[in-house]
This record gives sequence, structure tokens and C-alpha cells, in this order.
Amino acid sequence: MRFRGGGEKLRAELASQLPVASRKKMWSSFRIRRYMEMAKSKSRWGRLIFKLAVYVLLIDMSFVFLYPFIYMISTSLKTPVDLLDMSIRWIPRSMEVKNYAIAYKLLSYPLYLKNSAILSIVPMAGQVISCSFVGYGFARFKFPGREVLFMLAMFTLIIPPQSLIIPLFIQYKALGWMDTYLPIIVPSFLGAGLRGALFIFIFRQFFRGLPYELEEAAIIDGCSSFRIYWNIIMPVSQPAILVTSILSLVWHWNDYFEPTVYLNSFEKFTLPMMLPRLYQQLEQLAIGRTGEELSITVVMAATFLVVLPMLILYLILQKQFMKGIERSGIVG
Repeated sequence: MRFRGGGEKLRAELASQLPVASRKKMWSSFRIRRYMEMAKSKSRWGRLIFKLAVYVLLIDMSFVFLYPFIYMISTSLKTPVDLLDMSIRWIPRSMEVKNYAIAYKLLSYPLYLKNSAILSIVPMAGQVISCSFVGYGFARFKFPGREVLFMLAMFTLIIPPQSLIIPLFIQYKALGWMDTYLPIIVPSFLGAGLRGALFIFIFRQFFRGLPYELEEAAIIDGCSSFRIYWNIIMPVSQPAILVTSILSLVWHWNDYFEPTVYLNSFEKFTLPMMLPRLYQQLEQLAIGRTGEELSITVVMAATFLVVLPMLILYLILQKQFMKGIERSGIVG
């Protein structure tokens, strides 16, 4: 093995004057250092290749999810000429912002935005209150049949809502709730509603991770069980409340099935319920060249307007939502 650097001969002479044992030890340390440098170099290249492969995989997966969104925005900004031009794939030659103005008018956006907000915010508040109350009971109180009841509640997650819609329709019709928001709002305040069992599970897992000292100190001070839940447990449950609020709000906003079954009046519809009607309305308009060309661009613009409130909400609460998922017991 050769010495590296400028004074190789001097180093060799110095090394020859050392005892045999010292020379062997020195050569051994040099070999070990050399091998460690080679190993570090190989591990550095290995980590770099692994990170590169991970980033390529993440980019591919993200494109799968972003492709519909990119296609929607690109198509909504195209003119009829760009729509028929095969050479234009993503970026149109001229931005047709008029498509959004037409979609805004056809959707009657302020009216149906208000209806969608009512059918999303009110059930969300009901599910946060009721599901947190039920989850607190499952997490903190011991009573006969607790695990059986919890398993039955979780079992409702795998039952398709379509299989229960007929008896629910008959029940709500007998109560005189048809063509009102009550079939959607009232169950959310009873721990049910859209995916209510999942929210019960989230709150139960979060409450089980809280220290019992909080409740023991409150019990010593004479607090009742409900006061402990409302004044002590709920204020420290912000991560679970945030996660359930966002999930409930998004799922109720995008829900098309239940409002279609229970609502008959046109003025009570939600924004997602208006999208299928755009094709019918666009065929009656004497605008543009053909109804088909106009319908594709305007419907894409209307779809973007429908998802825009939830997109803004996600962009604002993205960091808090991810932290809430980590702390609420969903993962880990």
C-alpha cells in the first residue's frame, strides 16, 4: 500500500525505522481507514440512488392524482378552436376566462353555494359534538357490553348506505321530513350521519391517549362527568376535532347520493347536484358554435368552481390537518 501525499519517501523511511509490531499496526490502521472511506463512499451513493428512486416514485404517484385536476383546469380555459386542435394538449393558445363567467351564471353560484354550506357545516358541527360524546363514553367508561357496542358501531362502516336507503326513506317520509334538510342534519346530531362511526373511532382513540390525571383532578374538585367532558376534555382535543371537522365537511360537501334522494325542490339543491344539469341547460343556449364544444369547457369550469371552496380550505389548513392526523390516533 502506497502513502498518499508529497513526502512518500520520507514517510517510508520513518516507517522503516519503527519496530515490526508498530509497522504492522500502522499498516493495519491505514487499511481499516481506507476500507471505511470506501464503505462511506458506497453508502453515500447508495443513499443518493435510494432517494432518487423514492422521488421518482412519488412524482409518478402524484401525477396520477394530479392528472384529473390539471386536465380540468386546462380544459376549462380552452376556446372551441383550441378544443378541436389536436396539437394543443395542456396549454391553450388563449385563455378563455369567459367559461367561468358562464358556469358561474348557470350554476346560480351564490344560491347553491349557500345550500351546500348549510348541508356541510351544520352536519359537521353535529357530528363533532355527538361523535366526540360517544367516543368519550367508549374510551373512559366501563360498562357491560361496551366492546360489543363499539364493534357494532364499527360494523356500520362496512354497510353500504344504498342498502339502508329504502327503510330510511319510508321512515323519513312518515315523519314528514321529505324535501327538507332534516334527514341529513338530524342523524348527524345523534352520532350517525355520513361515516359517523369513523369519527367515533377517531375520538375514542384520541381520548384513550389522554392522561387520567386530568379527570381525577376534576373529580376531586367536584366536577360532573359531563362537565369534565365539555370543559376539560374537549378543549385539549383540538387535533381530533380538526380532523373530524375537515373530513366531515368535505364528505358532506361532495355527497350527491342522499341529497338526491331526499330533496325534490330545485331551489334546495346543492352545487354537486347542479353539475349533471349543466349539459341539459347548455343544449338550450344559443352560445358558441356547438353545444358539445361549449359543454366540455363550461362543465370543467363549473366543476372547478364546485371544488374551489374545499381546495381553499385544504390549502389553509393543510399543516394543521396533517398534525391532527398524527396526533389523533389514525396512524402510528
